[in-house]
Amino acid sequence: MAHQSKVNPFLKTNNDTGFGNKADSYGGRFINKDGSFNLRREGSTYFNRFSVYQRMLNLPTWKFITVILIFYFVINLLFTTAYLFIGAGQLQGIVAQTPWARFKEVFYFSTQTFTTVGYGRINPMGDGANLLSSLEALTGFLSFAIATGLIYGRFAKPKSYLKFSDLALISPYRDKTALMFRFVTYKDNHTLTNVEIKVNIAMRVDENGVSTYNFYDLILERYKVDNLPMNWTVVHPIDENSPMFGLSCDDVATADVELYVLVTAFDEVYSSLVLQRTSYTYQEMKFNAKFVPMYRESEDGMTTVLELHKLNEIKEV
Repeated sequence: MAHQSKVNPFLKTNNDTGFGNKADSYGGRFINKDGSFNLRREGSTYFNRFSVYQRMLNLPTWKFITVILIFYFVINLLFTTAYLFIGAGQLQGIVAQTPWARFKEVFYFSTQTFTTVGYGRINPMGDGANLLSSLEALTGFLSFAIATGLIYGRFAKPKSYLKFSDLALISPYRDKTALMFRFVTYKDNHTLTNVEIKVNIAMRVDENGVSTYNFYDLILERYKVDNLPMNWTVVHPIDENSPMFGLSCDDVATADVELYVLVTAFDEVYSSLVLQRTSYTYQEMKFNAKFVPMYRESEDGMTTVLELHKLNEIKEV
């Protein structure tokens, strides 16, 4: 059952989040923890929706390297098979006697041709082998050009390098209650400037007997910092002007509450604007807990130590 709205009627609903308000049309959260939208597109062909370039730029590093290695071995296996189909006799210099040893020699010849190394002990003789090796050399040039572009694109792509706390906390704050979460830059010598944050909240409510999602801009204690060398704890005071005013833990769950967080900043390294999104569902909100400070003075008293491993450390209150 949808939550019966307790929201201040003078708050203006924000419909600029990119989501509609039909509660029955959504599944799960709106935004994934990594900032991607929890959305699957249908109604068009896969190849019309798929972009190799975008996918390769956004793959995790280990997956990117794995794809490159798999492509390299598979393409050489295909050319090796083609050489053997034409006939190993069209390759001069092969000395192997057994089929397996011959296969390995042809495979290594293929890798040398593909990379244009060309050690010279084995060389094509017939028209078929020469034509195939020419095609392989062209394929190698094009493949390495594409791989180089992808590698450069991945290195040159501006990134925010932000980590968010796993949980958002609802805890006593000064003379009231507040919703808070925190984030931090985790790269050395990487300080963002002109950092701005916007937090929306999605709540499922009953309006005239119809279950709908309402979206609200949350009023924050601070919206902007000039520099972000340390962590930033974002605080939303829960008072009479808050859509979360008067909501208990059960109310938050019933309303299917989700926070949508958008951080934008200027990165001096890339001289570019960067952004990062994340979200917190009601399952990732904890009542009556506070964050443990994640910085301390160094032993010699000459600098401040930011303890990244304490990003998610909390204590009950």
